[in-house]
Amino acid sequence: MASYTYEQLKVMTVAQLREIADGIQDESLKGHSTMHKEQLLPLLCKSLGIATHHAVAGQEKVRIKATIHKLKTRRDELGSSAPAGRQAVLRQQIHALKRRLRRIAARSG
Repeated sequence: MASYTYEQLKVMTVAQLREIADGIQDESLKGHSTMHKEQLLPLLCKSLGIATHHAVAGQEKVRIKATIHKLKTRRDELGSSAPAGRQAVLRQQIHALKRRLRRIAARSG
């Protein structure tokens, strides 16, 4: 098995990461063929014993996007019949999460 650094893995495509994961027998990599890069990279680093603090940002990004999606769904379900105050709260929460995503992107980019 070849040794990699976090920086080398980070610039690889998801297809390349999946190829590397094919050669590793680790329970945490089960289902790697359907994972996105943000999910696969931290698991691959853990399996290969690569210490990294960068993986947290990727996991946080996925969690934030899922939260935004839930808030948008709730906003759409409420529709125009909901009180304006409730709609405003949802919009503010979505806005704050999007700003957080941009800060994460600026730090990692």
